[in-house]
Amino acid sequence: MYPKVKPALARAWRDLQTVQFGVTPAHAVVLGPVDTATGSLIDRIDGTRGMELLRAEAAAVGLPEGQVDTLVRRLAAAGLLDDATAGGPRAQALRKRPEALERLGPDLGSLSLVHREPGGDLRGVAARRAIRVQVRGSGRVGGMIAGVLAGAGVGRVEVLDGGRVEPADVAPGGLGPGSVGRLRAEAAAGLVRESAPARPPRTTEHEGPGPAVSLVVVAPRDGLQAWAPDPGTAADWIATGTPHLYAGVLEGTGLVGPLVLPGATGCAGCMERARVEADPAWPRMLVQWRSAHRRRATAACDLGLATAVAGLAAAHALSFLDGELPASTASRWEAALPAVHWEQTAVRPHPDCPCAAARVPAEQGAR
Repeated sequence: MYPKVKPALARAWRDLQTVQFGVTPAHAVVLGPVDTATGSLIDRIDGTRGMELLRAEAAAVGLPEGQVDTLVRRLAAAGLLDDATAGGPRAQALRKRPEALERLGPDLGSLSLVHREPGGDLRGVAARRAIRVQVRGSGRVGGMIAGVLAGAGVGRVEVLDGGRVEPADVAPGGLGPGSVGRLRAEAAAGLVRESAPARPPRTTEHEGPGPAVSLVVVAPRDGLQAWAPDPGTAADWIATGTPHLYAGVLEGTGLVGPLVLPGATGCAGCMERARVEADPAWPRMLVQWRSAHRRRATAACDLGLATAVAGLAAAHALSFLDGELPASTASRWEAALPAVHWEQTAVRPHPDCPCAAARVPAEQGAR
């Protein structure tokens, strides 16, 4: 074991016997009592020394036997300890790719706060490398989402879109000016390759097409399709149990969510039925809006708002892929210009929707 105090948490002494690890309340941990002599050991627990060397150094400065072991146990119990050798075989394989780890350093620090066990950061990155995600759309929102997911270590990011890149699709962090005129699918695949910190894991011929899609991110260039998604488009995802997350910008409003867990939370069909009940004119207007959007050359899409939507959607997607349910699960988050104040609206299962999510108890569907 080569113990290491997690470097992601800034350290400060609250008083002569109490150490606080971390600044923000979400992850800060207070440890005490810690005397000055024991505190001097903390700087030595940096992943470069094994336990035997730490014990020898502690003895050399006159600390009693067992002091190091006690401190390491306390740090581990508080979730403050990492281990430079932990994480399993896939983590060890990643340690042999220093160029990838340099790129993913900030992500590893963040994952070490979420996965508190030693080696949890590398285990989390290794798990991401085995994941397959589809992004439906390569415009200002979809392109950025694909780039962020690939850059954060998701091993297989596929972007599905038709046509050729137009100047309005270009966005910092997404498709660049050099992509204009290229097929959208090809340009997006290039963006994913350039964003990824390492090549995706190879899939040999006998292994088949690779892992199943873990998540579909629906980020259409036409924001209306995210605001009022077509239940028919989502039918296959519902049938196969594929989780999917909606994100987009419509006029001056950005939206993230809902994250749909088929059969457990409200889906596109549920949203459509609820809107028709609330406004009988909705189907008539929706037909007109969709027709108008097909004729429109360029839809409104504020770049700052699109960037915020893409970042939030990517963060929610990564949270889900890492094993947690983000705030967009069964909810839609919306923010409108100019204030950009995010507001949450619950998306409830509809009893008449064939997705059958309404038959699941509310607390079970939100898990």
